[in-house]
Amino acid sequence: MAAGVVVRTGLGYGAGGKLMDVHLPADASEPAPAVLLWHGRGPDERDVLAPVARAAAELGVIVLVPDWRPDAPDGGRTHLRESVAFARRNVADFGGDPRRIALAGWSLGGKAAMGVALNPAAFGDWRPQAVVGIAGAYGSAAPTTGTVPIDDLRRGGSPVPPVPVWLVHGTADPVVDVERSRELRTALEEQGWPVSLDEVATDHAGVVMTEFVPEHHRCLPSTAAHAVEAGTRTAGALARAAGITGQRSGRRPR
Repeated sequence: MAAGVVVRTGLGYGAGGKLMDVHLPADASEPAPAVLLWHGRGPDERDVLAPVARAAAELGVIVLVPDWRPDAPDGGRTHLRESVAFARRNVADFGGDPRRIALAGWSLGGKAAMGVALNPAAFGDWRPQAVVGIAGAYGSAAPTTGTVPIDDLRRGGSPVPPVPVWLVHGTADPVVDVERSRELRTALEEQGWPVSLDEVATDHAGVVMTEFVPEHHRCLPSTAAHAVEAGTRTAGALARAAGITGQRSGRRPR
């Protein structure tokens, strides 16, 4: 366990009894901001995001990391909806502020998070205070909404009000090319959204402080310098999206 962090593991949420871990700053003296952080395509991989969640909690953020199953018949939408409901209903019990919840995701989870910000009507009209997209691609349907985030952004009609968006992507990512985040950044800027892209010298796993281990078929925590640096910067983006300022890496969305 990281210093200064308390982790409450295996909390049940939703009708199906999915599990969630909550990473808490140990010394918070007032209601803390919170981030709901979704993992990627691998089913029930909340453990993969533990290193970056703990790093963000060390910066003063409550980080809620649920399991969910992209291979469910509905693509995981029910799990993701239930995780939002759990966070909104229970974050005050963890010492958080229910009015200050940011939404973040890695890989497919990043697409899911952006979908909520850009098409809230498809997700019960809830919107986070900010979004962090980590190594995501945004040109195909999001599991949260069934619509394509970048198309939602560019469509006509009554646009949704902008929220700050923080993007983080590895420049050596062989799974999702960094151009996908660059494309979204440009599209957001064209529509007047505050957005920042932090490009880090790592791969798809390193951006969340892990490495893919083939024999385990899973990403596991990494102490490689590039992963530690990249994961630290991702944690900083999570903290800033939640409203904690003064972290060294990245810029405020503009």
